[in-house]
Amino acid sequence: PHEWRTDYQRDRDRITHSRAFRRLEYKTQVFLNGTGDHLRTRLTHTIEVAAVSRNIARALGLNEDLAEAIALAHDLGHSPFGHKGEYALNDLMKEHGGFEHNRQSLRIVEKLEQKYPHHPGLNLTWETREGLVKHFNPADHPSKRDGFDAKSNSLEAQVANLADEITYYSHDLDDGLDSNLLDEEDLKTHVQIWRNTDAEVRTEHGALDTETRHYAIIRRLINSQVHDVVETSGRLIAEAGVQSADDVRLHDGDLIRYSDTRRTANLELREYLYENLYYNPVVHKPNLRAIKLLEALFGHYLEHPEDIGSQSRARIETVGLHRAICDYLSGMTDRYVALEYERLGL
Repeated sequence: PHEWRTDYQRDRDRITHSRAFRRLEYKTQVFLNGTGDHLRTRLTHTIEVAAVSRNIARALGLNEDLAEAIALAHDLGHSPFGHKGEYALNDLMKEHGGFEHNRQSLRIVEKLEQKYPHHPGLNLTWETREGLVKHFNPADHPSKRDGFDAKSNSLEAQVANLADEITYYSHDLDDGLDSNLLDEEDLKTHVQIWRNTDAEVRTEHGALDTETRHYAIIRRLINSQVHDVVETSGRLIAEAGVQSADDVRLHDGDLIRYSDTRRTANLELREYLYENLYYNPVVHKPNLRAIKLLEALFGHYLEHPEDIGSQSRARIETVGLHRAICDYLSGMTDRYVALEYERLGL
């Protein structure tokens, strides 16, 4: 044990000092990296998720350090070019075990980061690593949970999961409006939660310039989401009567949740964002081109494995060529994919 840091604080520090964490700065969140100076990257998203996770955990009397560590590590395994890149790699790996970013996050912290002389990976606690498999379905992947086979994850893992959702709802609205891809009048027409929050802000603050009003709405949305989760989850935890982490893991179903009313409102918002932002041609088309770069690089490395990085190349004998290439490609930043594509003359 460390002299004055808890085990989970040490996890946090090992995560933030890792190469995989630094690379998140140049990986796409929604908008292709480099599109705008103020648009979120995978790194800024992660930092925001960690902050929301700590706040919820503190309000519920949970372990803040564990919730923060899980949040900071949750996207370490994300591919370049966001979910489009993830889907492309999964398709390329469909005959070789597939690719899923949560599983890759676990792979990074357990095996791929090489910074310590006595062990592979970051040697994180079991509880932090457990939190990285939050999206796994044991019915679909019974042999791929690597010992994390409880009915439910820890409350801190559940907190990080919902904090992720709260964060991307709010900042995708912010980035969508800032980039002029979302029209506020259309948003008010189709999304009740925005319409209601806008009315509350106008009542409280009166006339504001558009940018300031947008910030006020989004702050209020985050606050209301967090309050809803804290109030609902506190009640569910009390009703379930759980007294320990083991009780939570044996409990059937998550205890960190939105209220039914908030969940319904969020579904409407989610559908709107998919239709008007995530599938907007301005966002979608650059990502489609990016997928072609990944496919071209994957094919090149299959024919020329000597061109992949030395650490990935050293793993070919143990994990196979396809997995070694996937590890190498998934670790790349958006800009490095483009540079490598040009360097190889593809």
